[in-house]
Amino acid sequence: MNLFGVMDVSASALKAERVRAEVVASNMANAETTRTADGGPYQRHHVVFEADGGGSFQQAMVRQIGGLSSGVTAAKAVPGGVSVTGVISDASAPLRRYDPQHPDAGPDGYVAYPDINPLTEMVDLMGATRSYGMNASAVQAEKNMVASSLEILK
Repeated sequence: MNLFGVMDVSASALKAERVRAEVVASNMANAETTRTADGGPYQRHHVVFEADGGGSFQQAMVRQIGGLSSGVTAAKAVPGGVSVTGVISDASAPLRRYDPQHPDAGPDGYVAYPDINPLTEMVDLMGATRSYGMNASAVQAEKNMVASSLEILK
């Protein structure tokens, strides 16, 4: 991998985790939304990630080793990063609560609420935050290595 390849990989992960955190925040903000523009309660959203470059780890290692033995640079052989393929809606059924005074209550007095658990959302947000922090640390470490290398060359 070339010098800036690690930064590219970390940058793509930073972007993906930012999207993940935004989706979690949206889920938490709409946890009590009983009516959307489409009708019905808000549906929880999930972020779908995909490895850039495709293939399995084993295929990447074969390309890496093959590239090194055939004289091809490793930067072209190593897949890198992650991208957001899409944001999908959760298909789970809404939670039904009895509240006949609510404006969205059905004829039976029940209101459909989104199936969003704040604990699950917080755990997901913590995971996104930690992943974001680790990738930011990787970028900082590479910056320090580049600065040290330039200092040695003086």
